[in-house]
Amino acid sequence: MHIEIVNGHVIDPQNGLDQQGSLYIAEGKIIGMMQAPDGFTADTSINAQGRIVCPGFVDLSARLREPGQSHKATMKSETKAAASAGFTSLCIPPDTSPVIDSPAIVELIEDKAEKCGYPHIYPIAALTQKLAGTELSSMHALKKAGCIAVSHGYHALQDLLVLRRAMEYAASYDLLLIYCPQEAALSNKGCAHEGAMASRYGLPGIPAAAETIALVQCMELIEQTGCRVHFQGLSCARSVDLIAKAKIAGLPVSAGVAMHQLHLTDQDMRPYDSHYHVIPPLRSQQDKDALLVGIQNNTIDSICSDHQPHDVDAKLGAFPETEPGISALETVLPLMLRLVEQKNLSLTQGIEKLSTEPARILGLNAGGLAVNNVADVCIFNTRESWEINAKTWQSRGLNTPFWQDTMQGKVTHTLQGGKIIYLAER
Repeated sequence: MHIEIVNGHVIDPQNGLDQQGSLYIAEGKIIGMMQAPDGFTADTSINAQGRIVCPGFVDLSARLREPGQSHKATMKSETKAAASAGFTSLCIPPDTSPVIDSPAIVELIEDKAEKCGYPHIYPIAALTQKLAGTELSSMHALKKAGCIAVSHGYHALQDLLVLRRAMEYAASYDLLLIYCPQEAALSNKGCAHEGAMASRYGLPGIPAAAETIALVQCMELIEQTGCRVHFQGLSCARSVDLIAKAKIAGLPVSAGVAMHQLHLTDQDMRPYDSHYHVIPPLRSQQDKDALLVGIQNNTIDSICSDHQPHDVDAKLGAFPETEPGISALETVLPLMLRLVEQKNLSLTQGIEKLSTEPARILGLNAGGLAVNNVADVCIFNTRESWEINAKTWQSRGLNTPFWQDTMQGKVTHTLQGGKIIYLAER
């Protein structure tokens, strides 16, 4: 299909574009910018007047609940939510059921992705078999099968020798390690930031040191092994400082944060409301401010959704007994625009953290709108308001602390590989 997107405000951080213009798409790729190529005739024309045209968003952490937990959500429901939110590439952490520790599971995921019409799903391989933390997975075979990186998800690795061997193995095949720093003994099955709020409501706390100690240990092993590491899900001010020093020292590291950590603190938690139960926990205002500075000065490279849809039962019961996580894909764009409105970052920076930088970290041919790039495109209206409710929500997971909030900013079109996969109702 030949598609033209005209009269839009094109923002492409990868190629330094920020101007009114047009895109021309054929055979799944961008074949022209600003001016139509000779002989081009559009089958479909999209008038993007008054809207932003940017690269499709790339999410480094989105749990789609398949295989294994289709009672929470399905790949079909969550990719529909992703498309409606402007996401054109999704990375699945390895903690599916069964775990992504064999080529057969990778093949199953890719087959499901094709069937639901959303092929840009990238499995992340388990670092150890069954995520048990003892025997290494067959990383090379998993990479050949289609895994884009390796990770241990939020399962803390308790044996540093296993982590060292895993990093050596990953480095030998130039595999990216996506690491969520968490020291299990210090976390001690906590559910909230160790501070005044946790003490007031009798919630078991997780100190910042549980994150920073694990981060420092991993950095020491990076220096020894040369493994490329993306530190995912940072939550502490001290972590930002450590990442900055590691980059100055020339270590091959990058860092990411979940969008909700840039908006919520432990002071925002409603007493015993499990929609605020996340891991790592919502931390202090000081931590949130440091994360925002890290985004502004590029210490933190990317922002992800950390999408974790749950069924109703998973969020019932006492706060510590509920399952952590937020259904987050559909709030990422309006929350990014909220940061822009608060002058915490520019619109170009926001788009860069959601598209260009995640694609760079993964080595994907995405995150930009240059000629010959894959035509992954998001078109959104910054001025459109909408309320989060059952009529507007696409994900099967209703677990969000922003339920019934009014959001500003809505995607109108999403193109993946030159195919329109989302078109807003008029």
